[in-house]
Amino acid sequence: MAEPKVKYDRQLRIWGDQGQAALEKASICLLNCGPTGSETLKNLVLGGIGSITIVDGTKIEEGDLGNNFMVDESSIGQSKAKCVCAFLQELNDAVKAKFIEEYPEALIETRPWFFSQFTLVVATQLVEEWIVKLDNICRNANVILVVARSYGLTGLVRISLKEHTVIESKPDHFLDDLRLNNPWPELRRFAETIDLNASDPVAHKHTPYVVILVKMAEEWAKSHGGSLPSGREEKKAFKDLLKAKMIAMDEDNYKEAIEASFKVFAPRGINLKQIVDDSCAEVDSNSSDFWILVAALKEFIVNEGGGEAPMEGSIPDMTSSTEHYVNLQNIYQAKAEADFKIIEERARNILKKIGRDPNSISKTTIKSFCKNARKLRVCRYRSLADEFNSPIVPELQKNLTDEDFSVAVGFYLLLRAVDRFAANYNSFPGQFDGGIDEDISRLKTTAVSLLSDLGCNGLTLSEDLINEMCRFGAAELHVVAAFIGGIASQEVIKLITRQFVPMSGTFVFNGIDHKSQLLSL
Repeated sequence: MAEPKVKYDRQLRIWGDQGQAALEKASICLLNCGPTGSETLKNLVLGGIGSITIVDGTKIEEGDLGNNFMVDESSIGQSKAKCVCAFLQELNDAVKAKFIEEYPEALIETRPWFFSQFTLVVATQLVEEWIVKLDNICRNANVILVVARSYGLTGLVRISLKEHTVIESKPDHFLDDLRLNNPWPELRRFAETIDLNASDPVAHKHTPYVVILVKMAEEWAKSHGGSLPSGREEKKAFKDLLKAKMIAMDEDNYKEAIEASFKVFAPRGINLKQIVDDSCAEVDSNSSDFWILVAALKEFIVNEGGGEAPMEGSIPDMTSSTEHYVNLQNIYQAKAEADFKIIEERARNILKKIGRDPNSISKTTIKSFCKNARKLRVCRYRSLADEFNSPIVPELQKNLTDEDFSVAVGFYLLLRAVDRFAANYNSFPGQFDGGIDEDISRLKTTAVSLLSDLGCNGLTLSEDLINEMCRFGAAELHVVAAFIGGIASQEVIKLITRQFVPMSGTFVFNGIDHKSQLLSL
C-alpha cells in the first residue's frame, strides 16, 4: 500500500498531519445511501476517513441507476447499503467500511444507543420527524450531526451540535501580529539602535518598515500627548511624515511603511472579549482543553499580556538587510516563546487546581493555541427541535419579504411543508403520475398552515415555487445531490479536523437561480 503521507500529499498541505490524523481516527455513520449520501461519503472516503458505517434498508431499483454512479444494472434487487459500501471500499482500502441493511427510522426508534459509537452522523433524505428525534439522540451522546437533503433542484445542509470550538480557524485575511502600535521593550530597544536619518543611502533603503513605523509612531505620540494618529486628517499627516523621510524615489521600504501604516492606527489590545468573558471560561474538572486554555489566556491578558494576546511570532516578508530581518525575526520569536511559556505554566496550574493531570494538555496543543489566540472561534448551534418549533419569527418574516432571500427561505419552508404533506397523504407532492393539480392545492394549504404555526400569518409563498416543488416530485437529481454532498463533506472535514470555521446556519441551495444562501433560523 502507498505510504499515506504520499497518498494524501495534496490535502496535507491544507490541514496538515494533525488534521489528517483526526480524519483517520474518525468514524462516520451515514443514514440512507442514495446519491446525496453516496456523494458525501465518497469525498470522505477519498480523504482517508477512519471508518464508515452505511445504514439503508432499501434494495436497488431501476430508478437508482439513473442518479447514482455507485450502483449498476447487475446490482438490481440487491441491498443498496451493501453495493455502495463495496464500491466505496474499492476507492480507498485504508478505510474500514461496513453496512447495516436496516431502515434508519427503525434504528432511531428502537436502538438510539447505536449512534453513540460514532464521531459524526450524516443523515440524508430523512423527514423532519426523524431528524428531530435523531438530533436529540446525537446531542445527548455528544455526537456531531450533519443533515443533508436534496429535493429536485433544491437542497439543504445543516450542522447540529451543542458547541464546536476552533483553534485553527485559518481566516483568509487577518492583520499580522506586529504590535507596531504597542511595542514591547525588546522591540523598542532594537528600533533605538537604528538611525532613520542615516546618511548612507544603502542603510536608509534597507531599514525594515517595522522599525520605521515603530520609531515614527513613537515620535508622533511624543508630540501628540501620547496618542497615535486617529481620524482622517491625522492619518494623512502621519503618512506625509513618512513620505518626507524618503531620500530617493525607489525606497521600497518606505513605500511598504506607508502601505502598512494602517497597522499603527489599528486599535490596541484584542478582540476576544466574547470568548474570554464566556461563562465556559470559568472552568471545572469537566471543562474541555479549549476552555482551560481560554482560562489561561484570560489570566495572561490581564497580567503579563497587558491587554494583549500572546505574540504569534512570525513576521511577513519585507525590504530589509538580511541582518536586520534576522534580528527582527529573533525578537518576535523570542517574545512568542516567552508568552507561550507563561500560558503553559498558567494552564498547568489551572489543571492542577481542578484536579486534573497538569500534563494532560500537550505542548503542541498549547503552542498552536498561543499562535492562533487571536483567531479562536466558538460555534454554537440551536437544536433542530428549537429551530422547527420556535423559529426566530422576525428573521423568517424579514427573509420572506427580502427579494434576495425569499426564494431560499421559500424552499426551506417548502421542504418542511412537503414532509407534513407526506405525513398526511403518504406520498410527496407530484411523486406519482396524475393528480398534480390536486397536489399543488394540497401543498399550498399545507404551506399556509405551516406559516401560521410558525407565527408568520398573512405571509405567503410564491405560486411558482409551490408549482416547482410539486414538479420536483421528491426526485434526487444526481447533479444537485453531488453539489449538496460536496458541501456536506466539506463541513464534515472542518468539524473533524477542527480547522476552518463550519457554517453557522441552514445552508439552502437554489438550483433554479444557481444561488447558495445561509439562513439564520
